[in-house]
Amino acid sequence: MFTKILLASDGSEHSIRAIDYALKMVDTYKEKVHIELVYAVDGDQSKKDVLKYGDSDTASMKRKEKFKSTVDYIEEQGVSTDITILHGQPAETLIEYANEGDYDCVIVGSRGRNKFQTLVLGSVSHKLVKYVQTPVIVVK
Repeated sequence: MFTKILLASDGSEHSIRAIDYALKMVDTYKEKVHIELVYAVDGDQSKKDVLKYGDSDTASMKRKEKFKSTVDYIEEQGVSTDITILHGQPAETLIEYANEGDYDCVIVGSRGRNKFQTLVLGSVSHKLVKYVQTPVIVVK
């Protein structure tokens, strides 16, 4: 039984499917589950966000706002959740974070927002499967 789940999300269609999959997977015992929604921001995106919003605090707040409806949706299903924003190369940052945490599993969409990743299994999801020490579920 997976009760502590790390769900890597970038807001893409595949990560939305991953959220729905996670909720279906834990439906019979959802009151015992905690999903940590994690978004890893790479340096280029972080710089763009700061330029767009004027400062890093506002950019960070806007990133969290981006996922507010997702957090609300998960909580409406009766599952405890929170969001963590990480900074760095998404794959490496998520691998380190997942391996340092005490997660029962990691769930990720098969592809992210990067257009190149539509050609193959997403490079982030591929690296998570290869290097994360707990079970990784990749959702198509």
